[in-house]
Amino acid sequence: MTHVAEIVTFSLADGITPEAFVKLSQASEAFVRAAPGFTNRQLSLGEDGCWTDYVIWQDMKAAQDVAARFPQQDFAPALMAAIQPDSVQLRHEKVLWNMTA
Repeated sequence: MTHVAEIVTFSLADGITPEAFVKLSQASEAFVRAAPGFTNRQLSLGEDGCWTDYVIWQDMKAAQDVAARFPQQDFAPALMAAIQPDSVQLRHEKVLWNMTA
């Protein structure tokens, strides 16, 4: 089975603090955690202000199924409003190697 990394990079909308965005993101935790095929998720902020939401799925179908249901979730409008729409870049990649502690 080939895991799939869903990598989303973006900038925050004007007036949104990192603390507020993390809280908005945490509102999606139960939905993502309960999704079939979910493995791992990390949210990071670079020194340049670029955010990365990095999610590992068991396969592409799992990633696509969640992406299709995501916009209908109660937390989605507030989360999406906190992101600059023209800054979003989404890609899916095959995970070829994984190393953990």
